[in-house]
Amino acid sequence: MNRFKRILLKLSGESLMGEQGYGIDENRLKDYACQIKEIHEMGVEIAIVIGGGNIFRGLKGQGKGFDRYKGDQMGMLATAINGLGLSCALESAGVDNVVMTAIRMEPIGQLYNKDNAVSFLKQGKVVILVAGTGNPYFTTDTTSSLRAIEIGADVMLKGTRVDGIYTADPEKDKTATKFQEISYDEIYNRNLKVMDLTATTMCKENNMPIYVFNMDKFGNLRKVIDGQEIGTLVHP
Repeated sequence: MNRFKRILLKLSGESLMGEQGYGIDENRLKDYACQIKEIHEMGVEIAIVIGGGNIFRGLKGQGKGFDRYKGDQMGMLATAINGLGLSCALESAGVDNVVMTAIRMEPIGQLYNKDNAVSFLKQGKVVILVAGTGNPYFTTDTTSSLRAIEIGADVMLKGTRVDGIYTADPEKDKTATKFQEISYDEIYNRNLKVMDLTATTMCKENNMPIYVFNMDKFGNLRKVIDGQEIGTLVHP
């Protein structure tokens, strides 16, 4: 039996760069599509929120003279580009999917509606959610928390390039140790940068567990669904 029946998978836009340093690495996109297909065939209902940092990030743009409001809107459009790319990769892998956007932009995607999204999930479609919340000043982590709660997901899976949550940044501090599980309050108290505070608080207040794992290692998504302890669980 699968560990989770319905998931919200958060994918990093930066991870889509692969080794290129910018844009979308086709091999990374195919890798993600194959992993998603594997758990889709297991009967898992999958909604996906994808970031846009490989193309444009509003906060970074602000430091270069971009207005934050318009910068975030540009970031939302970047997530739509990534979502369409993932949609194409899934279609090539034979996975039925639908793109839903928080900003009206037909025919790129259907306008997001919670009831329609849940209906698509029950029909066996992978639902790709783009354009963030449709509002500036909110990150895609916050979008993931919000959508996971709205669709009644069992868990929010945060796919990153690190295999869990550590006491410090393991890429900078070699003495950092990994948590197998951690509470929301301990994340606050330790000031760990797992997600932004708005996203973490939303999950805490709605009892939405978060599982952080390394999505860039092929096969890890299946291991999470199988119940293998390869990442870090965040819980009340």
